[in-house]
Amino acid sequence: MDNITIQIKIKQRLNKLASQDYDNLECWHIVEAFNKGMVSWCRRNLHGNNLYKTGDEGSKRRIDDLQVLLTEVSINLTKQDLYYELQDLPTDYFEWKRVSADSTTDCCGKRRMVIYLAEEANVDMLLRDQYKKPSYEWGETFCTLENNNMRIYTNNEFDIPEAKLTYYRQPRRIQILGCVDPYTNVVSTTEVQCEFKDDLVELFIDEAAKIIAGDIESVNQVQIQDNSVENNN
Repeated sequence: MDNITIQIKIKQRLNKLASQDYDNLECWHIVEAFNKGMVSWCRRNLHGNNLYKTGDEGSKRRIDDLQVLLTEVSINLTKQDLYYELQDLPTDYFEWKRVSADSTTDCCGKRRMVIYLAEEANVDMLLRDQYKKPSYEWGETFCTLENNNMRIYTNNEFDIPEAKLTYYRQPRRIQILGCVDPYTNVVSTTEVQCEFKDDLVELFIDEAAKIIAGDIESVNQVQIQDNSVENNN
């Protein structure tokens, strides 16, 4: 869906298109509200209410909706005492998915590892636990996130020189040609379209209309757009 259509639809949702009451809406208002609504929707639907799966895996629809944000990158790790570390997560990092790697030892070949994300508070306990500590024999270990860094623990029993990180990246923000980008205060020199499917763009339009309606204290429109988003989610 192109950005002109998005602007028209947002004004239409505010129910003022014909009267032109909201012609004083700057294009950057629409850009900011649309991008904010898009991020809010993604965060809400990545959050899980399932004991075994995250929200993005809750249904085939959710997998299909969010797969465009899944990104896999190869990463080099730096050896530290007890763990290997990735310094600085990717700049477009949005939410964790998984990390995969092979381990090696001096006497044996590569072994595929199962690496699960653990809480930083439990590191000392996990390193001492007979059944949960890093194990080359069982092909299992854990990792943590701290200060935008990732640590894969080895307990100095094996090596993991490199790995592959799979994560959800930040959704691409739309830009309107000739409009001041509200995030950089620079006039956009290109048109950047929304990367999601048109049916999801419709939900982001409702989110944007809800945000703008809240800013201008249009309570009825806030409720209408909120119901529209949730009923079609």
